[in-house]
Amino acid sequence: MRIVCIGGGPAGLYFALLMKRQHPGHHVTVVERNRAFDTFGWGVVFSDATMQSMRQWDLQTAETIEVAFNHWDDIELVFKGRKIRTSGHGFVGIGRKKMLNILQDRCLELGVELVFEKDVTGDEEFPDADLIVASDGVNSRIRTKYTDVFRPDMMVRPNRFVWLGTNKRFDAFTFDFQKTEHGWFQAHIYRFDENTSTFIVETTDEVFKAHGLDKMDQDQSIAFCENLFAETLGGHKLMTNARHMRGSAWLNFGRLICEKWSHFNGNSHVVLMGDSAHTAHFAIGSGTKLAIDDAIELTRQFDIAGHDKANIPAVLAAYEEVRRIDVARIQNAARNAMEWFEVVGTRYADTLEPEQFMYSMLTRSQRISHENLRLRDKDWLEGFERWFASRAGVDPAPNGSVPPPMFTPFKIRGLTLHNRIIVSPMAMYSAVDGLPNDFHLVHLGARAMGGAALVFPEMTCVSADARITPGCLGLWNDEQESAWKRIVDFVHRQTPAKIGIQLGHAGRKGSTKVAWEGIDQPVTQGGWPLLSASALPYMQNSDTPRAMTRDDMDHVKADFVRATERARDLGFDILELHAAHGYLLSSFLSPLTNHRDDEYGGDHHGRAGFPLEVFHAIRQVWPKDKPISVRLSTNDWFEGGNTPEDAAIFAQIFKDAGADLIDCSSGQVVKEEQPVYGRLFQTPFSDKIRNEIQIPTIAVGAISEADHANSIIAAGRADLCAIARPHLADPSFVMHEAARIGYAEQVWPRQYYSARSQYVNNLARAAKT
Repeated sequence: MRIVCIGGGPAGLYFALLMKRQHPGHHVTVVERNRAFDTFGWGVVFSDATMQSMRQWDLQTAETIEVAFNHWDDIELVFKGRKIRTSGHGFVGIGRKKMLNILQDRCLELGVELVFEKDVTGDEEFPDADLIVASDGVNSRIRTKYTDVFRPDMMVRPNRFVWLGTNKRFDAFTFDFQKTEHGWFQAHIYRFDENTSTFIVETTDEVFKAHGLDKMDQDQSIAFCENLFAETLGGHKLMTNARHMRGSAWLNFGRLICEKWSHFNGNSHVVLMGDSAHTAHFAIGSGTKLAIDDAIELTRQFDIAGHDKANIPAVLAAYEEVRRIDVARIQNAARNAMEWFEVVGTRYADTLEPEQFMYSMLTRSQRISHENLRLRDKDWLEGFERWFASRAGVDPAPNGSVPPPMFTPFKIRGLTLHNRIIVSPMAMYSAVDGLPNDFHLVHLGARAMGGAALVFPEMTCVSADARITPGCLGLWNDEQESAWKRIVDFVHRQTPAKIGIQLGHAGRKGSTKVAWEGIDQPVTQGGWPLLSASALPYMQNSDTPRAMTRDDMDHVKADFVRATERARDLGFDILELHAAHGYLLSSFLSPLTNHRDDEYGGDHHGRAGFPLEVFHAIRQVWPKDKPISVRLSTNDWFEGGNTPEDAAIFAQIFKDAGADLIDCSSGQVVKEEQPVYGRLFQTPFSDKIRNEIQIPTIAVGAISEADHANSIIAAGRADLCAIARPHLADPSFVMHEAARIGYAEQVWPRQYYSARSQYVNNLARAAKT
């Protein structure tokens, strides 16, 4: 094949040498606009795993790079006058110029043609090429030429950063956070050769402009950074290699995603690789890794299909299919890390203590979890767990067992939970006329015995007309109250768990069939009239609700108060007001469902008016020593709906009204929603509200193991974790997760204690096989 790589960065050079090595008969050319063995940039960083891949594909190149690189395991945080260090992280740093020179030498050795000082304007310059690799970077001319084909999505991020260097030799990947009168700056620092370290300074656009950095030239900007990070620099100077840029050389990061990566131009197949196809923020140092992995995968696909031009279309399709998955995973982690640095000043730096700030920073991408940190640096993590436990009121002996974060107690008002795990309210649709029965006793009792600190029945409706389905629970009459007493008493007498009640009203989502008969489908007989903020049906075939009048509001509010009084008399430990998921109170909060033109519509305070009336009314009759949480849909997942920023405003409103917790769910407000699912996908909403509004939160959604819960709680992204489906599959989820992570202090019911050792031993045996 005739192969041309446009752009002599890591992607183009490494692909060229791999293809020439695998099939010497290929005619491979790399075209670079810079001079021979000349490049720009400071150091690049990638992981031990990337080096292992390079060893497998071309040992000689890998060994040459390994001689030149700097390897380090430590990460050091400089923050609030403290230095905290942890080990076991395994990074490789090498000068960009050095690495490219190594790749260039290897290309020449293998017979790759290198063409320098040639500025390629388009792929038409190579009509005889079978394959053209557009490895010409984030500003790729080839990609721009075929914008309609590749459909790039470039999102410019708000933070400003400047890429500098210093001759100070740092022996750890160092993060230095410094506060000024206008806000926070952070430096990302790592050594990449014997004498030089990369020194990236980052801040928000607001802080950047407040200091007048947008009006400074490069020398003034460098002097500012030298003064700001003087203690860490220890008298060393900062250097720039961006003299070719105008102004202060501060940049905004551009996140790039392309819908398509390849195209046939009539003569040649064109494929994107490296930064021309995708970018990943420097916060996790994966740009070079992605470029190398692209080159390896495209070569691997040719090895599988055969090194013949007839196979190019199939190879490119397979390459894109495989790489798109890994790139999405890396970009997701990079986005999490990037967003952490974008909000660090407003969300974490002022409020978190250095120990928890370090933990939050280490786990910012959500790729590193609690147990992964234990593998990397057991001593550091155990020290952090001891610190966290002491903040939770646990005082373990110096050499005694320390509970992981999820097994520390949590106190709010007069309620103390013995751990941080909640059984989520989950609709069971098994009541008749709102009456709890033996199913609910066994269902809730089993999970209370299974180790969770707090169990919630499903949303309990405040009137017959407040139900979602005929099978929903209620608390509006004496018979129901009597049946509830049996369940509440069982939990209190037989288990260490607490029991809460979530009160709600279905609103426009009511009068529907139970889930297994047709979720959200209207009942065919025995239905009831619906109420909502506005007369908008949930689906086209749903019944249309009546827009609530003042009389309706008074009536519904009275129903909530009566149900709260019954819950109080029954001895429930905590009450949650359901104002999420498109139900009645949620329908007032969302602009998608609230089209009112009176005082209960309009801005945030208007839309929160009626839900706030209900909250004030129940708070007056609920015991002062018992907490109330509010469940919010923190993202409507639909254009024009509430965003996490709107949810934060509502959280502040309810906090000011006396709410003790915000239960951070999302979605289900409109049927047309477009949620983005994934592991812990709703946790960022809890993180935002907890750390910006400064109110305790409950995280929910795709939390399925102890490692997830420990990571969330330890980082301060939530105070409690509500776990749903895992508790349906395993009523003893908490006891089993404690055994799985080796936490021996979890109490089992005395009736079941004899099974504990066998369960632990079986886990140990399974781990050895």
